[in-house]
Amino acid sequence: MTSRPPTPDSAAAPEPVLHPEPRVERIEGSDLHFWIYRPDAGRSPDRRSSGDPGTAMPEPGTGADETGDDPLIVMVHGLRGTHHGLEPIVERLPGRTVVVPDLPGFGDSGPMTDRAHDVAGYAAVIVELIERLGGRERPVVLLGHSFGSMVAAHVVSCDPESVARLVLVNPISTPALHGPRVILSRLTSLYYTLGTALPPRLGRGLLANRLVVRAAGQAMLRTRDPQVRRFVHESHLRHFSRFHSPALLSETYAASVTGTVADYRAALRLPTLLIAGESDEIAPVAGQRELVAGLPDAELVIVPGVGHLVHYETPAAAAEAIDRFLGEA
Repeated sequence: MTSRPPTPDSAAAPEPVLHPEPRVERIEGSDLHFWIYRPDAGRSPDRRSSGDPGTAMPEPGTGADETGDDPLIVMVHGLRGTHHGLEPIVERLPGRTVVVPDLPGFGDSGPMTDRAHDVAGYAAVIVELIERLGGRERPVVLLGHSFGSMVAAHVVSCDPESVARLVLVNPISTPALHGPRVILSRLTSLYYTLGTALPPRLGRGLLANRLVVRAAGQAMLRTRDPQVRRFVHESHLRHFSRFHSPALLSETYAASVTGTVADYRAALRLPTLLIAGESDEIAPVAGQRELVAGLPDAELVIVPGVGHLVHYETPAAAAEAIDRFLGEA
């Protein structure tokens, strides 16, 4: 089923004012940093609150759950992202308990020592994180943006019992090296290859170059709202280059362009929501329509006037679709 949100938001807002609880767990050799956003803890009160503001999440590793059927939302960011990128959506889900990690090797999280930094490696981390958060005792909603959508789909394919519902934002459904931007994708691959081939200091300088980072954001932005554009550029400049090393970044990039969510289509039997940007050239709508048509219980929401940055440009529209989707459970 395909639908459109009634009114996409302008998202003209500064960085959200949130009060998450930071945690660290040793998972797959990584000091995995993640943030817990509890219901209504410092979040906008203008949306429906379906949770109990006094509800507490169990300490990691206890497995105890006092919330009954209240779902735990675990969000997975995209390539070169951190948990900060998903906070505009989190802010607009004040009645929900949300956990967002920095994937190993990005943001505050250290690299893995026991696994490759690819889709399977990151999926193993998310499976163990869900386990430690008591995810076997409560329903878990897994959300992935862009590259994170592939990680989320892999989690479902290897451990279907750990996830009750799946949300894919700007999901990768068209192979990057065969899609509409194949030339740009190949140039990007050369860019990452060069960044790895250079001595580490020079490679990092190339991959973290502020002009390149700004150009990447410029290419993905669709909004003309100056406040939103400024917010996106500032966020990218602060967080887009927080990767452990050029080699790790190149390894993850290679994984991001050699597969799609469609590779896991047979395993996605659970209720699934896809949120797509109408003008997304990295994950084109045509591919999203084809993907959702092959899933038994899926809905596609297309957000008008936005590309690959739904979480930045139209977070309220995304949150509204997610809230409704979870309300159907």
